[in-house]
Amino acid sequence: MDNIFQLSNNLGNREIFETIINSKNVKIERIISTGQTTPEGTWYDQDQDEWVILLQGKATLLYSDNSSIDLKAGDYLLINAHQKHRVTFTSINPLCIWLAIHGNFTDH
Repeated sequence: MDNIFQLSNNLGNREIFETIINSKNVKIERIISTGQTTPEGTWYDQDQDEWVILLQGKATLLYSDNSSIDLKAGDYLLINAHQKHRVTFTSINPLCIWLAIHGNFTDH
């Protein structure tokens, strides 16, 4: 048994991506952000939908249409496949703990 909130003592200031489940149809991962953002001019453009919940911390996502969304602990959303987005802020204290589920959840 593991605990989603259990953190390593030697995280430093790196971002951690931990795969919890990876199958043919779905990937579930825990992401720990320690202040990281998407590099300027870079956009995520994923082939699959991504349902994500921020379990701890605060973060801001920016979409390619210039709309943004501020997230706090407990907030979740669905990012459709090929919906270009980037992370422009993640809190350091507390660290951000995300749970992301990747798959084909919507008809495109």
